[in-house]
Parts: sequence; C-alpha cells; structure tokens
Amino acid sequence: MDKIIRKGIAFDAKVLRQFDDLIREKGYKNRSEAIRDLVRMELVEQEMQNPEAQMMGTLTIVYEHHRHHVQDELTHIQHHHPDLIRSSLHIHINPDNCLEVIVLEGMVKNIQKLADEIIAAKGVKYGKIVMTSLT
Repeated sequence: MDKIIRKGIAFDAKVLRQFDDLIREKGYKNRSEAIRDLVRMELVEQEMQNPEAQMMGTLTIVYEHHRHHVQDELTHIQHHHPDLIRSSLHIHINPDNCLEVIVLEGMVKNIQKLADEIIAAKGVKYGKIVMTSLT
C-alpha cells in the first residue's frame, strides 16, 4: 500500500457545513474518504477525455422488446463487437419493456462509438454509459 500523505485544505465555513451534510448523507465516515472519492472521480473523468485510454464501462438501456426487430438489431450490433463486450444482463421490466446492462472494456473511443450505436437503435427508449478506470 502507498504511504498516506496528509495535506490541509481550507474551506469557507458555509461550504464546509454543506460538505459535512453531504458526506453524512452519503454515509462517509470522515472528510478524507469523501475527498479521496471526489479526486478519484475527477481523475476518471479526465481519463475519459483520452480517446485512446483503456477503460471499462457499463451501458444501461431500456427498450420496447415488441418494437419491430429491436432485439434482432441489438443482437446484431453486439455480435459485431465481441472484443468490447465482456458480459450482459437482460431483465424483463414489464410486458412491454426490457432493461439490458452491457459491460464493456476497451478504448474510450470504441466504447463510446458502440454505446452511441446501441442507444441510437430504433426502439431503445433510454441509454446511458458509465465508464471507470482499469487502475
């Protein structure tokens, strides 16, 4: 484990109260844990700006399964990207809609391109990609 380095941070009193309320609401044990998570989150956001960066992501979509050929189209798209798709989960929400979560790994630009293609497929009602660092 890396050595812990301590640094001080100055806060405006109002901002500190708001931050303390937020971390208490989210269940953090202390400010340091919350600040470390915020920093890591920003580092992942920065990494996502590099189209060549290797990352993992989850693509969540909701689609109307009875919509003309939507399942065939989604399957077709996914079968053309076995190098990016690590796993998927399919859930029947109700008689009309399905939720699918697709786990992806690869370069940011390739993950984003595939996510855009799937989200744009006719019959997909909602889609969102969330990426994270491999480190």
